[in-house]
Amino acid sequence: MSLDQAQTTETVKFDISGMTCAGCAGRVEKALSGAPGVVSASVNLALENASVTYYPAEVDTGTIAEASNDAGYPAHLHEDHVEAPSSNRDVWEMGIAIALTLPLVAQMVAMWTGIGFHLSPWMELALATPVQFIIGRRFYKGAWHALKARAGNMDQLVVVGTSAAFFYSLYLLLTQGMAAKGHLYFEAAAVVITLVLLGKFLESRAKASASAALRQLMALRPDEATVLRDGVEQQVPIDQVRLGDVVIVRPGERVAVDGAIIEGESELDESLLTGEPMPVARHVGDAVIAGAINGSGLLRVETRKIGSDTTLARIADLVEQAQVGKAPIQRLVDRVAGIFVPVVLVIAVVTFGVWLAIGGGVEGALTAAISVLVIACPCALGLATPTALVAGTGVAAKHGILIRNIEVLERARDIDTVVFDKTGTLTMGKPEIVEMKPLDGTEEDLLRVAASLQSGSEHPLGKAMVAAAEARGLTLSAPKGFKASIGAGVEGSVDGAKVMIGRQAYAADGADAALADDMLDKGQTVVWVSRDGEVLGLIGLADTVRDSAKQAVKALHDRGIKTLLLTGDNQATADLIAAEVGIDEVRAEMRPLDKVKGIKALVKEGRKVAMVGDGVNDAPALAEADLGIAMGSGADVALETAGFVLMRAEPTLVGASLDIAQATARKIRQNLFWAFIYNIIGIPIAAMGLLNPALAGAAMAFSSVSVVSNALLLKRWRP
Repeated sequence: MSLDQAQTTETVKFDISGMTCAGCAGRVEKALSGAPGVVSASVNLALENASVTYYPAEVDTGTIAEASNDAGYPAHLHEDHVEAPSSNRDVWEMGIAIALTLPLVAQMVAMWTGIGFHLSPWMELALATPVQFIIGRRFYKGAWHALKARAGNMDQLVVVGTSAAFFYSLYLLLTQGMAAKGHLYFEAAAVVITLVLLGKFLESRAKASASAALRQLMALRPDEATVLRDGVEQQVPIDQVRLGDVVIVRPGERVAVDGAIIEGESELDESLLTGEPMPVARHVGDAVIAGAINGSGLLRVETRKIGSDTTLARIADLVEQAQVGKAPIQRLVDRVAGIFVPVVLVIAVVTFGVWLAIGGGVEGALTAAISVLVIACPCALGLATPTALVAGTGVAAKHGILIRNIEVLERARDIDTVVFDKTGTLTMGKPEIVEMKPLDGTEEDLLRVAASLQSGSEHPLGKAMVAAAEARGLTLSAPKGFKASIGAGVEGSVDGAKVMIGRQAYAADGADAALADDMLDKGQTVVWVSRDGEVLGLIGLADTVRDSAKQAVKALHDRGIKTLLLTGDNQATADLIAAEVGIDEVRAEMRPLDKVKGIKALVKEGRKVAMVGDGVNDAPALAEADLGIAMGSGADVALETAGFVLMRAEPTLVGASLDIAQATARKIRQNLFWAFIYNIIGIPIAAMGLLNPALAGAAMAFSSVSVVSNALLLKRWRP
């Protein structure tokens, strides 16, 4: 085996069962990280999964999964973004627990209201026992695994608290008989377990809602495709479609593959992929993406990408990578969670001792200690960050903003300077004819001759001329003897006459160069056209500004953010574009390394810089900036080096991406505040004997649900 092979790493995802709190997640992470050959492991409590980077030459996935299993948390390989269905048994058990607990709750309410209704102590025992040991067995199992691992978790708090209440009540019943009536805590133990189960159920429903965006994305891919093979249409599973296959897409169907239309035209709804609300027209030669909904046309699509290479798969991977990541603040939470349970156990013991010491009696001391154990909730701490990340990245993806790197969320909220590339970012990235100056004949004649010669050209300027001629309905002639001189122009024969197009020195040598001055002053790229040595005229082309570019820049200014244009184009063109859209500062004629130096200089000044670009030449600057924002229409290398990816070339999404980053970071801070403050306030109140165990259990369940529900408010965000 070569050294390179031995050092090659792979990343795999596992679904983890049985995690109930931050302590569980920390223990799984520790177990996975400690497996031989594992480089790193990151566990997400909200998604109940783990991402593990390992050396395949040293360990296999089965051994890694076994490390989690040994820690008491079953692990299995994540199956292509498919979420495991919720257990019907859990729902049934919760229903049974509620049914058995309701009579105990009715008795408790009756005592508070003075009605006098009271169950027999033996009936209390009969109702509470199944809840404690059959319905509640999961807590004992989780507590035992944590104890074996010498760690703490929420299950231990629930088990110690409810067991103390149950067995103390059982002791009183066995020693005092019916005389113990009114002094038992069977109802407290049953109510706590039932409320915790109910809280977990509501919490799981909320977590599922938070990750709904990812499930919606994966649901876009059809399971089957209609493929044309040997002239016959065949229905085949999606994983059997091959590169080059022709896929038939009927009206109303979802496109099954990434490819190009070879026959037909239609309008496609790509809203769930790109956030674009309106259907887009697609014709022969246009690219289509898997998951888009076909309109009224019948299409034949040649398959260009399959499997994990499709746009849909890449989007899902980007979203999932972000959701399993950890924001920097989560590291602090992990450290707190690691010592949380032992500290709470100590507080409970101290509470019990103090109440005995001040004459509160065994019953009062036990009630206070149990309340301390029950109200303490590491779940809220563990869920505060991941649920906000899942909800924030999910809603961002729904609107065409992919957050690739979760750590940039913290940096995004501090951005005070946005640097734009010009071509393909603020502009369309496609030149168009904006002015024609015929010197011999009409504009139509000038354009027809130029477009005829360029009809076989792949140059962007040539394509612009052909597109303009077709738009005017001009009939083009086939050129002969076409020849291109790099950096100068092209020449050939059109209708028997020699035609030259290009720079003045090449195509119109000797002509008055001043004829182009006014066009150059407008930032146009000027080409000269001559026929048999006579100048026909000049054509001015320009890369037009995107309709929303001005609005996007204004939105950034409204946020107090400075804007800067770094471009490789000439100064005159750059100044005109900047003036049109309202950019604060312009630096033109910059090579890729010059852009990097420009970003570094801004950072050195203390600026927090975001770079927006889409080309290969933008990749170094995107990587250098505090936050890289890549247009999704751009080069792959630009997408790979950016923290945020905009799925459609829409400049207004730049400000929107900063907004959702700030909103997500804000939710994380809110959740952590409430999780900490809940325990800081709740534990002392319980220790002072101001809460009974049942109310403490309700408060604990509510804390987790409230944190997740607060994160879900992000789903209402709109760009």
